[in-house]
Amino acid sequence: MVVVIDRDARRRDISEAILAKLRFAVAPFESADKALAAMHALRPEAVVARADAVEELRGRLPNDRDGRTIPLLPITDDADSEPVALVEALRRLLHDHWASS
Repeated sequence: MVVVIDRDARRRDISEAILAKLRFAVAPFESADKALAAMHALRPEAVVARADAVEELRGRLPNDRDGRTIPLLPITDDADSEPVALVEALRRLLHDHWASS
């Protein structure tokens, strides 16, 4: 599961659609606080967030099932126009996260 955080509903929907099409389970949120409240129960594999949410999340992300901090992928507006770049960045993040175990 991937948590997507974006205040803009249209951009959040685009990111969710891109990831869902590639068979990622997606939990979208409009704010870091709402996402953090749900993350302890969801235990996502990664968090995809805009710059404003990234700052709110730093140092506050819960641990994954293996006790490591859930990896965070900061994204920019380019992710909307470059879905391949978003997917490749997420794949690299997850690969690096699991390779470090």
